[in-house]
Amino acid sequence: MIKSLSKSLTGLSIGLLVMSCSTSAVITAPPISYTNISPRISELSEAEARRWGHLDLQKDTVPGLSVDRAYAELLKKKKGQPVIVGVIDSGIDLNHEDLKDVLWVNRGEKAGDGIDNDGNGYIDDIHGYNFLGESYHEQMELARIIRLKIGSEAYQAEAKAELESKLPEAKEALPQLQQIEQFVSMAHQNIQKELGKEYYSMADLEKYQPKSPQEEQIVGVLIQVMQMGQDIPTAISDLEEGISYYKGQLDYNLNIDFDGRKAVGDNPYDITDNKYGNGNPNIRDAEESHGTHVSGIIAASRGNKKGVDGIAKNVSIMSVRAVPDGDEYDKDVALAIRYAVDNGAKVINASFGKEFSPNAEWVYEALQYAASKDVLFVQASGNDGANLDDPENKNFPNDHKLQNSPEFVENVITVGALTSAFGPEMIASFSNYGKQNVDIFAPGDAIFSTMPGNDYDFQGGTSMAAPAIAGVAALIRSYYPQLTAVQVKQIIMQSGITPQIKVVVGGSEGEEKSLSEISKTGKIANLYNAIILADQVAKGSKSL
Repeated sequence: MIKSLSKSLTGLSIGLLVMSCSTSAVITAPPISYTNISPRISELSEAEARRWGHLDLQKDTVPGLSVDRAYAELLKKKKGQPVIVGVIDSGIDLNHEDLKDVLWVNRGEKAGDGIDNDGNGYIDDIHGYNFLGESYHEQMELARIIRLKIGSEAYQAEAKAELESKLPEAKEALPQLQQIEQFVSMAHQNIQKELGKEYYSMADLEKYQPKSPQEEQIVGVLIQVMQMGQDIPTAISDLEEGISYYKGQLDYNLNIDFDGRKAVGDNPYDITDNKYGNGNPNIRDAEESHGTHVSGIIAASRGNKKGVDGIAKNVSIMSVRAVPDGDEYDKDVALAIRYAVDNGAKVINASFGKEFSPNAEWVYEALQYAASKDVLFVQASGNDGANLDDPENKNFPNDHKLQNSPEFVENVITVGALTSAFGPEMIASFSNYGKQNVDIFAPGDAIFSTMPGNDYDFQGGTSMAAPAIAGVAALIRSYYPQLTAVQVKQIIMQSGITPQIKVVVGGSEGEEKSLSEISKTGKIANLYNAIILADQVAKGSKSL
């Protein structure tokens, strides 16, 4: 099995050398390399910030995927074939202006008749399937283990210890954030009234003469917030987001008495109890934005002058709703993988993960099934700022069963997250890493994409880096359909760029390491180079 890039490139020869029937010429453009080690100094413009993941390291000094350059220089006269990407995630806003034209449509199914017309075992699955029914809020797996007494006593004790380490932070942070938000909001409204303007600057605050010690305190707090680089409305929004996060942890995620599965009605720990859910993978909650955002990164309609451009054209997004607001269930993930595979997906995006997985074997078997059907599985590495090579840092699903080596499947690619700041801070502070267990890095911090209600916004996480790679993989499979999932994985890994710089991992006070120390390839992904290599391999001029 593959455990290092050099070993995999040596071990795969005849099986990865595919001759194309095409008579078109091999792309002769040289791949992008980058030897300048100077960090970018200038700030991104607003337009750059909204599409930095598509920009080019050579031309823009931004560690993007070179998407714009690839389309302009390599793909302009090429035509691709349709590719289905299964997005296993929360629901998707199926009516979004930038997504509705790229949704997978199950032609064999008739909408709304309550009949399994195509005989695939799922009723009314027009755009995918919903394994969560009408549920959305959910516990973390560790809370379920404690509530339902799952596994051995040692396993339950481990879950309880982890719960007890997480609860104090949530209990302490929530009231503090609520108090700060209340004060800042009140101060903001008072100063707006005193200044007679909705928007005000730091200069306005510094010129203002407080009429009382209380007002002086209010102005001081607002100045302090703005000195941190945020305007007041953004700071309030961030505080509200933090309040929502910790409230969700206390009400649902870490609440051992909450049962989010009651609305579904199945036994989530019985893989044979599989007649549940429904054919409507639309969002169920106003806050359910994750799947919509991920889908836009992959394939939002290109060139329609709305919102954003996805990375890949010729792609249909299959929505598989299996990830709640909390930890996903192993049964849902296993069945979701099999659903996507059986209904034609050639790439699956998995922007989720958890540290406890009592039925991990069901998911491992589903990954093996996907491998047997030539489907590439793209997985987010996780957002704990942790080294996944450390046995203490468990992350499910994975392709090594927590043994680090060997990988039991060759069709999984695990992705860490980049920021737009080329230089020491290029690795997102939240991104997990690992020389053995993270394959490559891709844009994942402050990514602008689709949001429910025909909206658009920035989100960050390895959840945003994985769909960047899923988009790259889908594009390769569209233009070079003769390539296998394993070949596509190796092309993405081999074609990345290797800046010779030191980067900080694990947060601002983390360690400084070379890229070769924090991922299997030591590279950042690049679509331009991947297309060049894919063209060469497909036409037989180069083997992997």
